[in-house]
Amino acid sequence: MITHGKNIKIFTGNAHPQLAQDIADILGVELGKSKVGKFSDGEISVDINESVRGADVFVVQPTNSPVNDNLMELLIMMDAFKRASAGRITAVIPYYGYARQDRKTKARDPITAKLVADIIATAGADRVLTMDLHAAQIQGYFDIPLDNLMGVPVLAKYFIEKGYKENDDVVVVSPDLGSVTRARKFADKLHAPIAIIDKRRPKANVSEIMNIIGEVTGKIAILVDDMIDTAGTITNAANALAYLGAKEVYACCSHGVLSGPAIERIEKSAIKELIMLNTINLPEEKMIDKIKTISVASMFAEAIRRVYDEQPISKLFEEA
Repeated sequence: MITHGKNIKIFTGNAHPQLAQDIADILGVELGKSKVGKFSDGEISVDINESVRGADVFVVQPTNSPVNDNLMELLIMMDAFKRASAGRITAVIPYYGYARQDRKTKARDPITAKLVADIIATAGADRVLTMDLHAAQIQGYFDIPLDNLMGVPVLAKYFIEKGYKENDDVVVVSPDLGSVTRARKFADKLHAPIAIIDKRRPKANVSEIMNIIGEVTGKIAILVDDMIDTAGTITNAANALAYLGAKEVYACCSHGVLSGPAIERIEKSAIKELIMLNTINLPEEKMIDKIKTISVASMFAEAIRRVYDEQPISKLFEEA
């Protein structure tokens, strides 16, 4: 598997150690020896307990809740590796937080996605490996190479294995206009038509269904989104689809943030099953019967292998 002599090292903070372990196992390497804790006043404490001099270091750390702690762990770990003369540092961020403020929508708005991109590069990252950025333009905020993997192939494979490919009863639904491209790619894999929900959002984390474009009556509807946070959008959409005669409603996403009232809303909604990728470590209490997670460890492991072996990652995008 390895074609050059440089050591590969995979480390993790506290955000998702199981995913990092799974990636290391697939690659056949030991997870790096490190300890990430806190001082008594809450500051992040990092100890790297093995040499990384000249090594190709990959730090697996999604920046989900608690986002500030997880982001600081990533930054401090990369600073430690840079000061320890690591050969190259790749920030593997399955879920990139602070992505929702990606442009100014009103006066005096910050562009937080750009700020965090700058901080990650300053901390020592030579490149970034992530999945399904909330806004595609965030790739341009980084002055270092960034690879944005796609979750659609993994999610689509689940439904193909359920027999939903080339099934006349299936329709893929975009929960808003911004997700149409993702829904189209998903629908192409299933050879299914799409429907679009036209909604308006009166304020942050609040959505209101306005109209559904496409035929959903008597169909198995599959809602596709990149992220589910408070679940207002996806559950409103599911309930509207059921009201309009969809016989079954599934939902899927790459990032299950599931904050606030999300679990209660999903429980009470018309969603039969919610399929999510494990880019975020979901607490046990949120693993209700309706939720199923699919691992992205193999996809990230393959991407890491290609980065390490200096091979193109474009093949992974072509498969998407």
